[in-house]
Amino acid sequence: YLTTCRMTCADVSSRPLPAPFRLYVYALHGCLCEVVFTAVWDWCITQDRRLTGHSSLWALPMYATAMYVMESLRARLLAHGWPLPLRLMAYALFIYLWEFLWGLGLMFLGACPWDYSGFRYNLCGLVTLEYLLPWSVGAFIVEQHVIRNTLRIRLLP
Repeated sequence: YLTTCRMTCADVSSRPLPAPFRLYVYALHGCLCEVVFTAVWDWCITQDRRLTGHSSLWALPMYATAMYVMESLRARLLAHGWPLPLRLMAYALFIYLWEFLWGLGLMFLGACPWDYSGFRYNLCGLVTLEYLLPWSVGAFIVEQHVIRNTLRIRLLP
């Protein structure tokens, strides 16, 4: 009995957290980072010490699914030996495409919560090159910490 239990526990603990739980972690991480980023960004622009960041409920599925897709992208890039700078470039391109497509869909619904048309290097107000560095830093954090550590989480019976 003890041997069977150990094998069962080992089998369960070797599997990563199920997808719905990972999506939940990714959604919360993305929204928290967005609130912090917008608070700091606004403080840098307006010197508003209240640090009132903001987000949208649309960000939950957007960040959750983006990081979930990045899991597969990360695995493929690592398997092919891509160095970190090239992976970050690939992630940044992915993020811009993801944000643009989500923005188009949300614009169609009349629900897009962001507008970058005030930025110099924007495309349809949906993406802006001014955010390349923050997106790259975010991609680094997501790859090196969020995805890696989320995949390490195990549920025990």
